[in-house]
Formats: sequence, structure tokens, C-alpha cells
Amino acid sequence: MARVMGKRIVCVFVLCMAVVVFNAMAAVSVPSVIGSHAVLQQGKPIPIWGKASPGEEIAITFNGKTIKTKAGAEGKWLVKLPKAKAGGPYELAIAGKDNTLKFDDVLVGEVWVASGQSNMQMAVNGTNNAPQEIAAANFPKIRLFSVKRTVATQPQDNCEAAWTACTPASVPDFSAVAFYFGREIHKALNVPVGLIHTSWGGTPAESWTSRGMLESDPALKDIVVKWDKTLADYPDAKIAYDAAMAEWQKTADKAKADGQPEPKKPGAPAGPDSPWLASGLYNAMIAPLVPYAIQGAIWYQGESNAGRAYQYRKLFPAMIQDWRNAWGEGPFEFYFVQLANFTKRLPDPGDSEWAELREAQNMTLDLPNTGTALAIDIGDADDIHPRNKQDVGKRLALNALAKVYHKHVAFSGPMYKSMQVKGNKAVLSFNHVDGGLVAKNGTLKSFALCGDDKKFVWADAVINGKTVVVSSPKVAKPVAVRYGWAHNPECNFYNGAGLPASPFRTDDWPGITAGKN
Repeated sequence: MARVMGKRIVCVFVLCMAVVVFNAMAAVSVPSVIGSHAVLQQGKPIPIWGKASPGEEIAITFNGKTIKTKAGAEGKWLVKLPKAKAGGPYELAIAGKDNTLKFDDVLVGEVWVASGQSNMQMAVNGTNNAPQEIAAANFPKIRLFSVKRTVATQPQDNCEAAWTACTPASVPDFSAVAFYFGREIHKALNVPVGLIHTSWGGTPAESWTSRGMLESDPALKDIVVKWDKTLADYPDAKIAYDAAMAEWQKTADKAKADGQPEPKKPGAPAGPDSPWLASGLYNAMIAPLVPYAIQGAIWYQGESNAGRAYQYRKLFPAMIQDWRNAWGEGPFEFYFVQLANFTKRLPDPGDSEWAELREAQNMTLDLPNTGTALAIDIGDADDIHPRNKQDVGKRLALNALAKVYHKHVAFSGPMYKSMQVKGNKAVLSFNHVDGGLVAKNGTLKSFALCGDDKKFVWADAVINGKTVVVSSPKVAKPVAVRYGWAHNPECNFYNGAGLPASPFRTDDWPGITAGKN
């Protein structure tokens, strides 16, 4: 009898579980990026997608229009709502067979993704004048969405986050660069702005790039190969690490009892939860956002790739193209911050990994619909996370205002164009000389010159109309010029719009990061 009752209990339990699973499958659902208080992109078809039971009919209603679709064999569905103008608030309703999702306070406006490493992650509460900035951050039509930091070995279809209106309560922990960028856009256009923040401090660009893209380029494939080996070796490495930690604990306990310093802890092995995992952040923090309609992306990253700056010449544009491929919207806008000045200033001209990384970033401007914001004059020698993020956000916004929103604003400082050698002088020409070339606070600094010996010396640099004339009594026949070619150059070269000139070199001699992969 007890055995029969046991079987009945098991059968009832299994039946109940089946009902729960069936109902879970039947319930129509959407990813977290679609929700109340969201901003949907104006002027473009608006993808709305999610899951339901295979074959289930779903009705999506927004702004007085209803579109119906059916879930596919795998339970996935997607529709594209028609283009809409900026406005709202609206209700978005998604009705399935057994449930209806209703999202309120949905706006239509401009949507931007903000990503990168720690300088993008840095929150508003860590920037200049933070108390005043936070107190004034009452922008009900700016909406914030911050993706929880996590890693995945396979592309995910959802992330942990929720939309919220920008207020003094919600903005302190949000990305400062993203907020200051969005604030400029909102004030200039007077339309809702949605900011999707997804970044992780200390991470390299390959973590934000899909496996397929990395594998497709022979110059990048080795990144995946090395990580595959690391993951394959991880179980044994973890066992060895656990054993080492156990031994360390014994030694540490004894040292404490004897009044001795604690020994150094063993280093944990890299594994599937490492934010450096190739494609790991793309899988967990970018893939779940696709194909949410966006105007573009802003990016602040590069410090973690500076030691491999030549590889970044391939990696960075590949990552941008990868995101564009994933979204399928074409070459959407992508603006990035050039690395700020940082660390000790050296007395003589020399090589620099950070200068080479900045050069790689500038090379990426060859891609369509890209732009850069310089921070070469607003960094901090003692802090890799400079607190002036207001100017960073503003300079990024100048790109968008000029290129997307057709405002008559200068968006770039002087960019090197060409060089002519005239006797013992090198004459440099520049693009983006808006308002003329300017030496702020005196004579031009950080120009270096060399001859055939390739030994650079500091040079005299003088503005002559739209050119800069560079010379040195130590160089009779100039061969190459460099400007701002250092981790922390003293840069005072601007245009009349108040935007700094980008560091550059006229030579293409192999740098110190060439071949480092």
C-alpha cells in the first residue's frame, strides 16, 4: 500500500511539474531591454522580440497599431513596429494565448549604447563636481539601462537590468561618460534619450567581440585558440589552486599565530568566469541587447590592449564591424574616446605603447560613421581614471550633433594631413582647423623631429597660417615629425573651436608593440 501511495505521489509530482513547465513555455516573454520606462529609437523600424510556445500567436500593440506574429518552432518570435517620431509616453502591450505583458511610460527618441572598460564604467559620483551634477540630474526624459556585469561562454538572450528615469536618485552609480553624453544630446534636441550602459573595468576588446569574428581573422584567431586551451586546462588548474590555497591557509594561520606577516596568496587560474575570456562579455552583455534599435554606440576602452597596440589595429575595427553585423542596421554610428594622458611625463622623446594605441584608434576612423573624442589634455598623471568626464561626454556628443543631427558644430581638433620638407624645416598641414590653429598658453609643445638617424629631439614648432613649421638646429635634414608621442605628453595644440589636436607621427617605422599578440 505504501509503495502504491508512493507511486501516486511521484506521478502527481511529475504531473504538476509538467504543468508548471508547460505554463512556463506557454507564457509569452521578452528580454529585459524591452520594458516599462524604455526609450525606443525614432525614425527606424522597432524590433520587438521574445519567446512563447511554438506556434503561439502573439499580438503586439503600440501607439494605436497592432501587429500579429507566431512563435517559430523553437518558441522564438520577432516583429518590427513601424517607424515612429519622438514622443510619448505610450503603452506597449504584448499578448499571447494565456498572458499579456503591459509596459507603460515608454518613450520614443534617441538610443545609444555605451561600452568599454573602467573609464566608461566610472560612475557620476566619482567625477568632478559630483554633488552638484547629481543634484541637477533631474531629466525625466533621459532613461538609463545598466547591464549587470557577467560572463558567458555562449551567447545569451537576456541580461539583468531595468530601465529607469534619470533622477538624482538613479544617476549616481550610472556611467558618467554615458550620462554626460546623453545630457548633451537631450539638451540639444529636446527629445527623449535612452542610454544602455554595458561595460566592465580592466577588460580587453577581444572580450567584447564574438567568437565568430575572432576566428574569421588569422591575425585574431590565436586569441581564441589560447583561451580554448586555458578553459581545457582549467579543471586541473582549479584542483591545483584549491590545494595550494589549503596549504597557504595553514601557513597563514601559523604566521598569524607567530606574529609573522601573512604569506602571498596563490593566484587563481583564469577560467570561464574571467572577464578577459575571449567573447565572454560579448556573449553576456552585448548579445542580449541585439536587435534593439539604436542610433549608435560610444566606447571608452584601450588601456588593457595598449601592450598589443598593433594587434588593436585589426581587433578594434573588427569588433565594431562585428557589432554592426549583429544588429543588422548597417554601419551605425560608433564614436570612441582616445586614451587620455597618464603617468609620469618623460623628459625626452621616446617610444610609447599608449601612443601606439592612440594611433591604432585613429586608424579605425577609416571605417564609415566613426568619430573620436580626445582626452589628451584632460587626463591625470596620477590617476588612470581622470575625474573630468564632462568634457569627454561633451566631445563625444559633438560627433553625434554634427554627423547625425546636422548641427553646425566643430567636432574634431586638428588632425595631421601631410608634411613637406623645405630645407631644414618640416611644414605640416592639418584637417579640422576650425577657427584657425592655436598654441594655448604660449609656444607649441611636444613636437619632436628627426633626421636619417631616426633619433628624435624636441623641436621648435611655429604656427604659420594653416600649417605648423617644425625645425631644430640639431636636425639639418628633417625626415619625420611626431607630436604628443608619449603616455603623458604636454599638449597645447588646438583649433579655434577649442578642441585639441590628435597626437600623430609622420613615420611608419615599426613600434614597440609590433608583433605582440
